[in-house]
Amino acid sequence: MIRFESVTKQYPDGTVAVDDLSLEAPSGEITVFVGPSGCGKTTSLRMINRMIEPTSGRIMLDDRDTARLKPAELRRGIGYVIQHAGLFPHRTVVDNVATVPYLMGENKKAARRRAMELLERVGLDPAFAKRYPAQLSGGQQQRVGVARALAADPPVMLMDEPFSAVDPVVREQLQNEFLRLQSELHKTIVFVTHDIDEAIKLGDKVAVMRVGGHLAQLAAPAELLSRPADSFVAGFVGRDRGYRALGFADAGELPLESETPVRLGETVRAGREKARDDWALVVDADNKPLGWLAVGRFPDSALDEPITEQMLNLGGTLARLDGTLRAALDAALSSPTGRGVVVDDGGHLAGTVTASHVLAKIEQRAAAERERAAQEAGAEHVAPAGPAP
Repeated sequence: MIRFESVTKQYPDGTVAVDDLSLEAPSGEITVFVGPSGCGKTTSLRMINRMIEPTSGRIMLDDRDTARLKPAELRRGIGYVIQHAGLFPHRTVVDNVATVPYLMGENKKAARRRAMELLERVGLDPAFAKRYPAQLSGGQQQRVGVARALAADPPVMLMDEPFSAVDPVVREQLQNEFLRLQSELHKTIVFVTHDIDEAIKLGDKVAVMRVGGHLAQLAAPAELLSRPADSFVAGFVGRDRGYRALGFADAGELPLESETPVRLGETVRAGREKARDDWALVVDADNKPLGWLAVGRFPDSALDEPITEQMLNLGGTLARLDGTLRAALDAALSSPTGRGVVVDDGGHLAGTVTASHVLAKIEQRAAAERERAAQEAGAEHVAPAGPAP
């Protein structure tokens, strides 16, 4: 656990970067610092490993005052990942990952073997091990940076906007890989971002900070979205926070409609026969959805042509049977047919769902929440019974 106790950082020119910050980052969880530029989130992060020294207050790491630890000793137990990976350009990928074990005196052969294992763990092809950072894409460099931070198996990891320098598609891939790793490793992680969507997706707890280094709210993502502490938090989270909150609402049993799919390689004629509203769902040999075929746009002369991926409309995301209401609604709204595709754990077709069905489910849930809130409010206003006469 990491605990800030009334921590302040004031620079010689009088600028207060962090002001009387008190919060706890629980062990084995991801705590995300988020806020506008100048709110002190990076300063707070760097005070944990003493790259910046607090002016006052204490930072406790598992009940040890970090100010009483030697910086080198403290940092050996903390992994650190920054925005542009910070790799050594003159060292190969495998040697970059093995940097800390080398410094700790680990056998070079053992350190490299461990580095190779970590490269695979973060989803990087071992074939990249002998390349240099300049030969990698931004996303690949970030994976190396995460692997290097994990190389000494630190109990704590600090991550300063590690995914903000890559394009949105790669960023989502890195976020998903990061969550997969955390589900296996259960590190204590403090993560800094300026992106509220990233904070909500990754954080077990989210600390929203305002300019001047003040903590505005510390809460789980679902609570942050449903009960922002004040107008600043509500404004920072965004006006669509109600829609985002659906990402934490289990879809439960949705009223799925059956689809009669056509397989890739069958003819357009087969697709027309199985189509509904001029759209046929195309699956592969394993019954995994690939896209929609607009059968109405093909002339009769093309009916005997085999269906190829180039013919498909790839619009529409996939929702999972055990997913959230947000994912189900997004699948329906993004589908060119208005029918959201739902798959099971293995990615196989389970059926389709319409936006109206999802909205009905949302309204049921909202009604239940309103009833619960009304009951709680009523209980608070019930006067305690007095003594019997």
